[in-house]
Amino acid sequence: MPGTNLTRDEAATRAALLDVTSYSIDLDLTTGDTTFGSTTTIRFTCAEPGADTFADLVGAEVHEITLNGESIDPATAYADSRIALSGLAAENELVVRADCTYSRTGEGLHRFVDPADDRVYLYSQFEVPDARRVYTTFEQPDLKAPFTFNVTAPAHWKVVSNSPTPEPEPLDEGRAVWRFAPTKPMSTYITAIVAGEYHEVQHVYHGKHGDIPLGHYCRQSLVEHLDVDELVKITKQSFAFFEEQFDYPYPFGKYDQLYVPEYNMGAMENAGCVTLRDEYLPRSRQPRSFYEFRCSVITHEMAHMWFGDLVTMKWWDDLWLNESFAEWACYWCEAEVTEFTDAWTGFANARKQTGYRQDQLPSTHPIAADNYDLQAVEVNFDMITYAKGASVLKQLVAWVGLEPFLQGLRQYFKDFEYSNSEFSDLLAALEKASGRELSGWAKEWLQTAGVNTLSPVFELDAEGAYSSFSVSQSAPADWPTLRRHRLGIGLYDEVDGRLVRRTSFEVDVEGPTTQVAELVGEKQPDLLLLNEGDLAYAKVRLDERSLATGIAGLSKLDDSLARAIVWGAAWDMTRDAEMSATDFVALVLANIGQETDAWGVSRIPTYALQAVNLYSAPEHRAELRQRFESGLRELLLAAEPGSDQQLTFARTYAAVAHSDQAIADLEALLDGGLEIEGLAVDQDLRWTLVTALAVNGREGDRIETEAAADNTISGQEHAAAARASRPTAEAKAEAWELAMVRDDVANETQRSVVLAFQRVGQDDVLAPYVEKYLEAADTMWEEKGTQRASTALEFIFPKQLASQELLDRVDAWLESSSANPAAKRYVREGRADVARALAAQVKDAE
Repeated sequence: MPGTNLTRDEAATRAALLDVTSYSIDLDLTTGDTTFGSTTTIRFTCAEPGADTFADLVGAEVHEITLNGESIDPATAYADSRIALSGLAAENELVVRADCTYSRTGEGLHRFVDPADDRVYLYSQFEVPDARRVYTTFEQPDLKAPFTFNVTAPAHWKVVSNSPTPEPEPLDEGRAVWRFAPTKPMSTYITAIVAGEYHEVQHVYHGKHGDIPLGHYCRQSLVEHLDVDELVKITKQSFAFFEEQFDYPYPFGKYDQLYVPEYNMGAMENAGCVTLRDEYLPRSRQPRSFYEFRCSVITHEMAHMWFGDLVTMKWWDDLWLNESFAEWACYWCEAEVTEFTDAWTGFANARKQTGYRQDQLPSTHPIAADNYDLQAVEVNFDMITYAKGASVLKQLVAWVGLEPFLQGLRQYFKDFEYSNSEFSDLLAALEKASGRELSGWAKEWLQTAGVNTLSPVFELDAEGAYSSFSVSQSAPADWPTLRRHRLGIGLYDEVDGRLVRRTSFEVDVEGPTTQVAELVGEKQPDLLLLNEGDLAYAKVRLDERSLATGIAGLSKLDDSLARAIVWGAAWDMTRDAEMSATDFVALVLANIGQETDAWGVSRIPTYALQAVNLYSAPEHRAELRQRFESGLRELLLAAEPGSDQQLTFARTYAAVAHSDQAIADLEALLDGGLEIEGLAVDQDLRWTLVTALAVNGREGDRIETEAAADNTISGQEHAAAARASRPTAEAKAEAWELAMVRDDVANETQRSVVLAFQRVGQDDVLAPYVEKYLEAADTMWEEKGTQRASTALEFIFPKQLASQELLDRVDAWLESSSANPAAKRYVREGRADVARALAAQVKDAE
């Protein structure tokens, strides 16, 4: 039985048969706390009168089904999340009246009660296939239609959808109905309903094509944290940029951005009704990287209004293109028109690293994955879709040129407005605009998986100049494709205590070896940097002299993007067991205090922490951990008061703290006995410190005291994480129940517990959970659903117990288990992380 799955072939058959004229959806949000009323009227034509098809509806109690005026018995027609429709006419009207269920897992229509004030908030999340949890649908992206929503809700609520919010019409008993105007044609997954006691602020963007109303919404308890002036500034900057570059007016009239609680994703590009995590409205001080990332999220979702919403993929095979394009466009916009002009450096230091990691796991897949059904989409929706895809599009732009790329894009928007397309349509537009043949490029970059490694190979003459130089390209055995790369090469010399670029140039690298004649006769620099400018998506290697230069004085290099390439190369060499964890930690301690890139400052110390905890040799891990702890304490005390470095070093110091000195520092920071100039021990930092004490079993009654003082959903989540962090059998048993067993735990609380469960140094109490994890993995996907299962199976894998014994046990489970393939994917990924850690430990022991 298909259940909630849908195959590509089924969707193609239904799309060939049907053309949807309109949806009219009546939702009653006043019927109770667990369910809501949903009545859907779909008008559609059928190319083959007399044919059969089906509509989609998940988890509903169906009261009435009417097709073309004739009643259909729900008991026989509604089964397995589908409504069977037979004997279709040329023109049809389907009416389904049902009760649907509110979600606590962020799928469908999520209902949240704010513990701070007991106010109620609802929001929808429909991508990939969850509109059918709220109304009856033909749930596939290529059956677009106009949507008319009529929503009954308490009269004092705000109700927002894809169309401008109308004046509510009063009903009885404190209720009202909002009758929204029909939308432009759109896919089901980008429709939206947000309702509740939201705070609202309105502005207007006056653009070249007219005025666009801008709404910002948040919970009442977050109003003081809604920095609306900054959000409006970014929104206006992005609109001006995209309308100019795309040469196409914003298509959906108004633009609301709603910050919603317990959100699974970063944000969602619902047409004209964008939903975002309300963690983006921070209540405590955050580093610049936080605001840089928030800016990229805002620009990412706006780019989707054109690429994804105006022109939509025909099927989820092209999901990568939706996300990769928006990801590339958001950094492009951010760097060009916002204050975050070095956004591409941040991309290299953080986001791109997630793509490299994903691409080296056994679950790697081509960017253009074969999403033959919805279950495959769920498995392939990852950082290859986002980070690698954006990196490859960046290289495509370099390959064809920005102006030809934009010229093709502008025509593409005009040709496919309000309809659906495939990647071949975009490729044709780009080929026409650029004059380049791109099908070969697309094949090698989009239809193959894995990441290439580029290394310098050279000989020196008696005077220390290059007598020969080439770039060597390799590929993993499982994915042996060698690709064409547009590659920058930079040469840096130490001059008056700085690393200064002598020269740089670009070359095309192809095949296993590419000779670089430009370098023959050049004196060997102190630092040779492959991938200068970060044009290529590839791992790069540092030669021995360059690595020594980086370790000794990376901070002498003034170019932040060049430093990001060195940081990335060193981290990648560490992960690949070519550089010892001890050397990487030394590199970080010696240079991170002078790093200026926001993402470099906040992300690189976490890499060092991973090197200490996972990649260091067990026989001297305690020594390295102590050295890292001491080094971070020195960095914290030396950091500029109030700086991002100071905040990051405080957080990382807490994460590595284990000595009596460090624990005493954490206690004193909490109690006021230790004050560090410029460091505000605000609510979120207090939770960081309390949780660090809990990891060491030194929290006392601080968790309950802190939770009583922080009566918010964030406080509840932090408290749950702190309890899960404690090194006792009782604490782990309680946390396991919350994370893996119970169904009544809110999604973000479950996630907090999962992330806190596995802690370094707690091997004795965590060892029994290897078998519990594998037992849960057998059935969790079916029992708990995609969101809860994927979160748990990915992050509660016991990788910190890395050993050959663990690898053998996991291998036996993979061989014998009949678990869902998606569940097995996360187990394989965890196993790969363990194998990588063991190899790195051997290198560190040398």
